[in-house]
Amino acid sequence: MAPEPWEDPSEEIKDLLESIQKRFQGGVGVQLKTAASAVGVLLVLVAALTSFYTVQPEEKAVILRFGRFVATHPPGLHFKLPFGMDRAVKVPTERILQEEFGFRSKGEKAERTDYAEHAFAEESLMLTGDLNVAEVEWIVQYKVSDPRKFLFNVRDVRKNLRDISQSVLRRVVGDHEVTEVLTTGRVAIAEEAQRLMQEILDRYDIGVRIVTLKLQDVNPPEPVRPAFNEVNAAKQEQEKVINEAEREYNKVIPEARGRAEETIRKAEGEATAAVNRAKGEADRFRSVLAAYRTAPQVTRSRLYIETLEQVYSRFQQVTIVDKGVQGLLPLFDTQKKGAAQ
Repeated sequence: MAPEPWEDPSEEIKDLLESIQKRFQGGVGVQLKTAASAVGVLLVLVAALTSFYTVQPEEKAVILRFGRFVATHPPGLHFKLPFGMDRAVKVPTERILQEEFGFRSKGEKAERTDYAEHAFAEESLMLTGDLNVAEVEWIVQYKVSDPRKFLFNVRDVRKNLRDISQSVLRRVVGDHEVTEVLTTGRVAIAEEAQRLMQEILDRYDIGVRIVTLKLQDVNPPEPVRPAFNEVNAAKQEQEKVINEAEREYNKVIPEARGRAEETIRKAEGEATAAVNRAKGEADRFRSVLAAYRTAPQVTRSRLYIETLEQVYSRFQQVTIVDKGVQGLLPLFDTQKKGAAQ
């Protein structure tokens, strides 16, 4: 049996390659579609996650679009452009922030505040107006009043605030004597420093409002602290004696002034009464004089009779004896009231 003629294998290879290519192309298409669907879902998910954000009640959000300021949003749920086109920077505008000077607290969550043992002499040591040295520790509490200014007007707000506070307090302490800084002038110093510090911050337009500046602890340096304590004790004793003297003064002086005022008012009343009586007598005399000029005899008789009435009204018993009677015996009842002969 003669062998079959040999067929050209190029056609079979071509057909096989075409069938494999078709199958391979069909799988890649499905995979590409699946990948495209996954990418689409991922993009939608990323867009949803990057489009909405929440601002807490104590915050405000500053919106930056491609790094440029756009708006400020209040607390609540808000929308922004996705994929990083808009970025929300949250600033705690209602939270009271605090800076400590001369000391550092270790933690805020503990029931009792602990302080770091390291000394901050470069912050606390200050020169007073009478060329003495005092260790002053204080705190500054502040709020962010304008988030945009807070973020963009100054590079480092915290550093600027600390530098301003130290400069201002050193200036104010330098205007007072050490006894005022240690004792009676602490409140006035804190109020003045807070006012000056706020003026400088407003001039820099940082967007920060000072809530309070309070001196925590003011002491003399350690080597001279016993002597200052003795001076402080003497000062307190002096204040005590002055207060006692003022208390006695306030007790005695008003009482004496009251008595003097009472005497003056009484004298003024008596003077007014005497003047009024004198005026009344003068008016009565003028009226009698006018009547006398009109009828002298009648007026003279009336005055005589009125005078006798006034004189006799002072006696309980009156006896009238005719001067022409001779040998009259005084045998009448002198105890009988109202009898007349």
